[in-house]
Amino acid sequence: MYRIKLEADYLKKLAFDGAKKRYGDPLADDVMERLVFELHIMKTMGFPGYFLIVQDFIAAARNMGVSVGPGRGSAAGSAVAYCLGITQIDPIEYDLLFERFLNPDRISLPDIDIDFDDDGRGEVLRWVTDKYGKEKVAHIITYGTMASKLAIKDVARVQKLSLSESDRLAKLVPDKIPNQKLNLKNAIAYVPELQAAEMSSDPLVRDTIKYAKMLEGNVRGTGVHACGTIICRDDITDWVPVSTADDKETGEKMLVTQYEGSVIEDTGLIKMDFLGLKTLSVIKEAVENIRLHRGITLDIDTISITDPATYKLYSEGRTIGTFQFESGGMQKYLKELEPSTFEDLIAMNALYRPGPMDYIPDFIDRKHGRKPIEYDIPVMEKYLKDTYGITVYQEQVMLLSRLLANFTRGESDALRKAMGKKLRDKLDHMKPKFIAGGQKNGHDPKVLEKIWGDWEKFASYAFNKSHATCYSWVAYQTAYLKANYPAEYMAAAMSRNISNITEITKLMDECKAMSIEVLGPDVNESNLKFTVNEVGNIRFGLGAVKGVGEGAVQCIVEERRANGPFQGIFDFVQRVNLNACNKKNIESLALAGGFDNFPEIKREQFFALNSRGEVFIEALIRYGNRYQVDKAAATNSLFGGDNVVDVATPEIPLAPRWNDLERLNKERELVGIYLSAHPLDEYAIVLKHVCNTHMDELDNKPALAGREITMGGIVTSVRRGTSKNGNPYGIARIEDYSGSTEIPFFGNDWITYQGYLNEGTFLYMKARCQPKQWRQEELELKITSMELLPDVKERLIDKITITIPLPELNKQMIADLSVLTKEHPGNTELYFKVTDPENRSHVEFLSRPVKLSVGKELVLYLEENPELSFSIN
Repeated sequence: MYRIKLEADYLKKLAFDGAKKRYGDPLADDVMERLVFELHIMKTMGFPGYFLIVQDFIAAARNMGVSVGPGRGSAAGSAVAYCLGITQIDPIEYDLLFERFLNPDRISLPDIDIDFDDDGRGEVLRWVTDKYGKEKVAHIITYGTMASKLAIKDVARVQKLSLSESDRLAKLVPDKIPNQKLNLKNAIAYVPELQAAEMSSDPLVRDTIKYAKMLEGNVRGTGVHACGTIICRDDITDWVPVSTADDKETGEKMLVTQYEGSVIEDTGLIKMDFLGLKTLSVIKEAVENIRLHRGITLDIDTISITDPATYKLYSEGRTIGTFQFESGGMQKYLKELEPSTFEDLIAMNALYRPGPMDYIPDFIDRKHGRKPIEYDIPVMEKYLKDTYGITVYQEQVMLLSRLLANFTRGESDALRKAMGKKLRDKLDHMKPKFIAGGQKNGHDPKVLEKIWGDWEKFASYAFNKSHATCYSWVAYQTAYLKANYPAEYMAAAMSRNISNITEITKLMDECKAMSIEVLGPDVNESNLKFTVNEVGNIRFGLGAVKGVGEGAVQCIVEERRANGPFQGIFDFVQRVNLNACNKKNIESLALAGGFDNFPEIKREQFFALNSRGEVFIEALIRYGNRYQVDKAAATNSLFGGDNVVDVATPEIPLAPRWNDLERLNKERELVGIYLSAHPLDEYAIVLKHVCNTHMDELDNKPALAGREITMGGIVTSVRRGTSKNGNPYGIARIEDYSGSTEIPFFGNDWITYQGYLNEGTFLYMKARCQPKQWRQEELELKITSMELLPDVKERLIDKITITIPLPELNKQMIADLSVLTKEHPGNTELYFKVTDPENRSHVEFLSRPVKLSVGKELVLYLEENPELSFSIN
């Protein structure tokens, strides 16, 4: 008791010290009342020590320069947590409720999940372990169980069943079974081939299924919970059995509880979640980019919440690369909503999920006045005003039950839980109390019945406002950075997705739409990660080039900072430590374009043979080593000096230029994407304006069902094989600007199309999405025709219409378009549409003498001049 009192007194002091900074001095009555109430509950429930520990390691994290999230989950409802710096969202301003977090009527341990930036999470855990002692801090074990397919494979291995038969049986297990739980018993009933295996005459096959059914669901192995951590006042071994596991980051041994997370709290120990949030790392890196590029030190926690540029970005749906709001559906709703307040963003974050999504159009119409904002009882406006009369949050149900029917804090939380989990008995028990309480306050029982019915219908969808508010604030920070410091933010986002090529490609496309160039790696400008150069474009990081280690990059960057930019390739090998930056590193840099800005040498020449039959790169390395040895000797010589070093530079051999595809493929091998150009650029007009489906859409087969599909791309790889029945098949990976996907070809399809399916072939395909022959409930993509893109490009584009606003028309534009349209003659008709915005009129012209082939130069010119637009066919 004495310990709790002392802890409570110290917590009270810290809370009120923080409150004066957060709310000013003296404190307003409502703030004082809230803090006193929360501190009393914490003390009576025995949790002051818990809050002191959390406050302690969060303060330490901030002092170490680690980014800490604004809060997560219901903990953001605590004003004490806000005053202690545990959370960064004011719960009083946003109507967040403490009893959603700690409720004296519901005795449960507090649960504060903390987000840290990815790099800093490990540092905080080390600090906690050092401060509280290795014997008192432990991670939590996880138990992995045998799933259906794994059970079959494990048993088959022990039974010595052939690998091919083991794979066949495992593949027979479906990924899901309609309206049934996925397990072997249900899978056997659902799949005839598994029934046959269970009754097989082969005892190995029969026993494999038999034992797999018995073992399914049993523990197979152990792991370590990704973020759960226990901090104990005594040695952990006094409370629970422990084992050890290897820390993946440091390789050191660490304690792990042998009870898993779901039961650990029953032992009296409190679990804390130390979570890594990549978005915090992106924000932290963006802030550092701003400091380096603009010399501005930005405090991201104090940015304006009413920034016009940020709300403009949201209203235009330009949210690619930002947190939580970047999906296509969300962009569509944001454009319709045109959010103007932070509350709009919180509501969209809460509504954009299955179920409540149906209320979004109504929410948008009410905001814009197309539908009236109505309240069943006028006093409800107090808590529903921010969401235009729609109940969006669990907290609104809690507050309204108190306002209308005098529910206590504990009762309102019990109501929230009962509605969220559809606990019918509890709801039936609480409904009369709500009606009676409302009548006592003078409200019509029929209206109260309607409110209760509405709550029952929607409250299971209602979202935790505390969590929505915290994550909307993180999302707002990313949008603020993108709107106000676009290059710095996009560079940070790409640095943090360096190994995710699909995401990098998407972010690069967004940069292009924002008129920000993403430049290839360059030894004179690149750092380890993506950075912003002097003119505001993004430079690829050297660390993103395969085969170039961090040590080599640091060596190049340090030499450049110490002695200035490299003047050429010979200057580079004279100055860089060739032990740290070796031949393999230089090869990779050359192929990726890292030396392209040196005028004396092209990529091809690094790999050409000189007059002595030696590859130039080897001669270059030997020259650099000899120069550095002679320079070191001259420096140490009694008669030494700079002029003593005299090593002849090797000749740079001539080399035939690689074709575009060969050069780009070598670049892609090292960078992971086509960077300086894309092999499909010549056919971009067809892929973007004629094809109706892109490769990244092919996974969503239900959306493709019942429509004629046209698509195109380049074949990047082909796997050939022979089926069990002896029939040949092939699986081709085909890529377009959106990404790549594998398309299988079996039986007659492979025989028909195999001639087209070679690496580097450009294809135009038609397809349909139809039910599989033997499994009608599953859809498959069926290619119906295939042609070479170069052969069909002219045929597919009948005409191009270029739209020019009259005020923008000038001699230079006419001259540019004249050259570009006459450069490549072809069969496409050329139309011009001149518009007069003032008179709202337009005139269309056909250019009879000119028929063209629409090439990448013309398309690039039209895209780079935003005042011009064009349409195909």
